[in-house]
Amino acid sequence: MANSDAQLMDVDNVDIQVAQEVDFDQASTSAAAARSEPVARASSLPPVLTPSDIEVGYVYSSKMMMHRRSHGHHEEQPERIKRIFDILKEEKCLARMRRLPIRPVLREEALLVHSEALWDKVLSVHCMTEQDIVDSASYYEELSLYVHQSTPYCAQISAGGVIEAALAVARGEVKKSFAIVRPPGHHAEPDEHMGFCFFNNVSIATKVVQLRTALKRVMILDWDVHHGNGTQRAFYDDPSVLYVSLHRYEGGFYYPNGPFGSMVSCGTGAGLGYSVNIPWPEKGMGDADYILAFQKVVMPIALEFAPELVIISAGFDAAEGDTLGECHVSPAGYAHMTHMLSSLASGKLVVALEGGYNLDAISVSALAVARVILGEVPPQLEPMVASEVATETIWHVAREQSKYWKNVDPKACEPIEEMEPISFSIPELLKAHRQDYLFRTHSMLEVPLMSQGLIERFSGQVTCTSDIMENETLVVFVHEFGNLRVELDSVTHCNVRLEHSYLVDFSKELIGWAKGAGYALLDVNVYPKPFAKTKTRNPDSPAGDAMVYLWDNYIQLSAARRVVLVGHGPGCAALTELMRQRFVGHIAANIMQCVNAVVQVVGNHHVPFIPSDQSNLRKWYYKNSLVIVPSNHSIFRDAVLSKKHGSIVRTDETKAILLITKAMPVITEFVARQLSSTPDLNGNP
Repeated sequence: MANSDAQLMDVDNVDIQVAQEVDFDQASTSAAAARSEPVARASSLPPVLTPSDIEVGYVYSSKMMMHRRSHGHHEEQPERIKRIFDILKEEKCLARMRRLPIRPVLREEALLVHSEALWDKVLSVHCMTEQDIVDSASYYEELSLYVHQSTPYCAQISAGGVIEAALAVARGEVKKSFAIVRPPGHHAEPDEHMGFCFFNNVSIATKVVQLRTALKRVMILDWDVHHGNGTQRAFYDDPSVLYVSLHRYEGGFYYPNGPFGSMVSCGTGAGLGYSVNIPWPEKGMGDADYILAFQKVVMPIALEFAPELVIISAGFDAAEGDTLGECHVSPAGYAHMTHMLSSLASGKLVVALEGGYNLDAISVSALAVARVILGEVPPQLEPMVASEVATETIWHVAREQSKYWKNVDPKACEPIEEMEPISFSIPELLKAHRQDYLFRTHSMLEVPLMSQGLIERFSGQVTCTSDIMENETLVVFVHEFGNLRVELDSVTHCNVRLEHSYLVDFSKELIGWAKGAGYALLDVNVYPKPFAKTKTRNPDSPAGDAMVYLWDNYIQLSAARRVVLVGHGPGCAALTELMRQRFVGHIAANIMQCVNAVVQVVGNHHVPFIPSDQSNLRKWYYKNSLVIVPSNHSIFRDAVLSKKHGSIVRTDETKAILLITKAMPVITEFVARQLSSTPDLNGNP
């Protein structure tokens, strides 16, 4: 280690000991004194500006950059905070802001949210050798973390910085503040660190504000592209904190995975209704989608809650250009969301950095937010319309939240369906065609659905061969519609030339293979009817509901002792939801013994995987799964994700519609090999 690093580590050790041993009341006095003489240890920092006309503060320390990965690149890189600091300095924003003191979080403060075991576990990293870090890399990768000897100090400084930023606003020293900190915090749960996060900065700051000031009602708005599972869990039964999150969810298969970030995850006990999740079902959300969610759900609830302080968990990984988030929120979009939140709590607002991994995107987005909290008017947005999938998601969220908030009007969020009374949708026509084709060609019959919600969404979309209850081998094929290839009369009018347009049905070859091999077949089209006004058990994953219903009422009651699950495109998520819900508990062993293979022909979609808390299922899935993706798929850029699957086959075919055709030889060979052996619970033949 270089001499400069060694000197820094000596300072770190002193700070950690202070954080462990100092009395809480004494620390409160020390923190107050620090405001008159901030950060004596950091002699390189400029003096704090104190003119009374400066109403915005910020916290920052370059020492937080010491937390870094020893080898290789990582998305959560030290330069994230430096780029934000530099652009705010270059654009003269910092000259109009007061630099607030920054300090390590105290043990007693962290324990307001976290367990003592987690505190000790994080601090113990300071004593690890380089070899210890190398040896434990796989453990931390499983938690989506990396560590360095300076990690505990940086995590303490990050949390302490957000505390000071929040206290300065709560005490009226500044109107607004910006905490430029790392590592982030919103994934850190009370008993576990995870997802690049060690201590939950915003949750700890909220608790400290409630304990040490007169402000009690706090709203936390989390616009990071990932759900803030740790923050929601910290306040899940607490009606004094309103937690609102907009995030990619994808049926629970986007990090941090699982159902906790679903729209029906609304709190418990006294906190019921105080957790509000707006879970985007796919990537690609943009300004129009976020602004509509604010107008229809976020702001009506916030006005009814009437917070005394607003804290933004400001992750910028939904920004245009961030390859992890894959969404399209612009700097102007962030500015408008900040402007709306600034109208609450008499303007008392704290912005705390969370995620965001494209250095250009995170810096320009943070600049846009900083300009708004400095009093500038947000830039004008171009005319825009929210996407259909976002509109439907917001409508479902409004229906759920209207149970708890009078200001939320689901009818005002309902998707427009002006032509529905006099029209037939293309999916309905294709559904009828497919049902007729499968009956005439393969003598396949419609499977009746008894649940009203499933009938309205999936009627006519589940068919089976006549031997489904007697055949010992069953192939379950889960997919959406094929592709429509449409020729237009002209690009000006977009009139369709019907005689030159056709449906590409990718399932023909797979169905022919299953029938030719003498297997029973259950064909499930999981494309739901758009805007079906029904409440299913899990509105975030209606296709998952359908698969659980079919498993309970048909598959497990059949004579099949060898089952092959094949998913195509979005159908893969439905299969994973089935496994997550049913392949657990005391019946897991019997189920896993009869399911011999899981094939996912993913295309360009996100590859769903088994949540980490279901270890037996994950081990079995790893031994019995085949994933087929194009060679340019993002899974090959994520070493951790690729390790969660068994066989991963890449192909040069980039068109999802042709992928299953090109992959049929691989699929049939894999299935034949799997059917020739009977796996045990651990997936061993």
